[in-house]
Amino acid sequence: MIDKDKIFIFDTTMRDGEQSPGASMSLEEKIQISRIFDELGIDIIEAGFPIASPGDFEAVSAISKILKNSIPCGLSRASKKDIDACHEALKSAPRFRIHTFISTSALHMKHKLNKSQEQVLDAIKESVTYARNLTDDVEWSCEDGTRTDMDFMCKIVELAIKSGAKTINIPDTVGYTIPSEFTKIITTLKNKVPNIDKAILSVHCHNDLGLAVANSLAGVSAGARQVECTINGIGERAGNAALEEIVMAIKTRNDLMPYTTGINTELLSKASKVVSNATFPVQFNKAIVGKNAFAHEAGIHQDGMLKNRETYEIMTPESVGVKKTSLVMGKHSGRHAFKEKLNDLGYVDVTDDIIQSAFGKFKILADKKKHVYDDDIAALVDDSMISEKSVINLKSLKVFAGTGEPQRAEMTLDVYGEVKKTSETGDGPVDAIFKCIKVLYPHDVKLQLYQVHAVTEGTDAQATVSVRIEEKGKTTVGQTSDTDTLVASANAYLSALNKMIIKRKKTSAPIEHETQKVKGI
Repeated sequence: MIDKDKIFIFDTTMRDGEQSPGASMSLEEKIQISRIFDELGIDIIEAGFPIASPGDFEAVSAISKILKNSIPCGLSRASKKDIDACHEALKSAPRFRIHTFISTSALHMKHKLNKSQEQVLDAIKESVTYARNLTDDVEWSCEDGTRTDMDFMCKIVELAIKSGAKTINIPDTVGYTIPSEFTKIITTLKNKVPNIDKAILSVHCHNDLGLAVANSLAGVSAGARQVECTINGIGERAGNAALEEIVMAIKTRNDLMPYTTGINTELLSKASKVVSNATFPVQFNKAIVGKNAFAHEAGIHQDGMLKNRETYEIMTPESVGVKKTSLVMGKHSGRHAFKEKLNDLGYVDVTDDIIQSAFGKFKILADKKKHVYDDDIAALVDDSMISEKSVINLKSLKVFAGTGEPQRAEMTLDVYGEVKKTSETGDGPVDAIFKCIKVLYPHDVKLQLYQVHAVTEGTDAQATVSVRIEEKGKTTVGQTSDTDTLVASANAYLSALNKMIIKRKKTSAPIEHETQKVKGI
């Protein structure tokens, strides 16, 4: 017995979605996507159009063999040859669906098919009956359904059900209808087709007017119990109804749409990324799965979010597989959000003076940069916290390089007021310098970036060296300029290291200096 509150999700990402220009997928990509979809909880996966190409046939066949929960489906026109190709590709699956269709609008019948209504009726009866002899799960679609004469639609739907179709799909093939009109179409079919209770009504909406999701939900509210959609809304022209939007709309507004889908929504973001990697990027402001879907930059919004996330979020990011809300730091951000960002970055004991100083620098930077990253903010705070006298200072440096002997550096450092010296060899002069620093001040950080830029032209140009280091998820950046590139390299590394020492003190419980630890070994 069919659950009247259950909405079946029919995914056509790998069939209709792939027909989007630039969205062609390889067999390996389709297999990867189908595994995610199976885990996601999609009821029916339309894996392709087997007659279209050997590649499509191979993909449908391969996918049908690996699905554990979802029902594989293939598309066919109203011809025995197409239906046979579907059956051949799907027959290895324990259960499968054949989806056959034919155009039914006056415009399509005349200019595309060159067939009369009677000829179309004969084709429906013959194709659906033929498919039904190959499987008990047959879906039939009336292409260009929303521009089909209503009386004729009632007649063909009744015939398709009588011929063996268990699912009747009404496509808005060209994205032409609006919600009130689509509601009327589904309601009329429910009221006027005598055997409509023997089939599930389905909707398949395109987004040419930006109404695919709205029309699909209107169809559901009117009695449709299957929605055909695609991840990220990809598809021909302006795309299809987006699966993630359909599912989350039903989940979020369950008060108005008291239905269930069986989709594990926490995998939506993952599914979106897999499809995006195989096709094309998702727009930043795309609902549910876009980069900005759970991002807030405006100061008023950020302040509201920090007080109560429900002020500006109608669903949690975790519910769709996003780790957390993102307070995007930009020129519209306020001091409250800036302070919260510092807490997130680990600056838990920063004084108000430092926050105010860093916030002022942040506002200036935000006017210059479109994107202000966490590392930018960390650098601003680190610079505000650095005292005039660092805990580690370079006293002297000599470097020996060339082809005659191993590259070697002799270094003297002032470490917490104690002068220390060492000499080390390395794989190049910079490596030797960095080894000296590690010997004189034992530490365990990872060098993430080392860059040298000439500030001016000529052999006497001043070099700017940038160094970024990482320790237990925390990063710091040091940048120093000098006409001697090797001196600049040493000072840039020491600058980053001094910032890291300060960051340790500010973000965690007090610990002993490494120099004290070394003495205790």
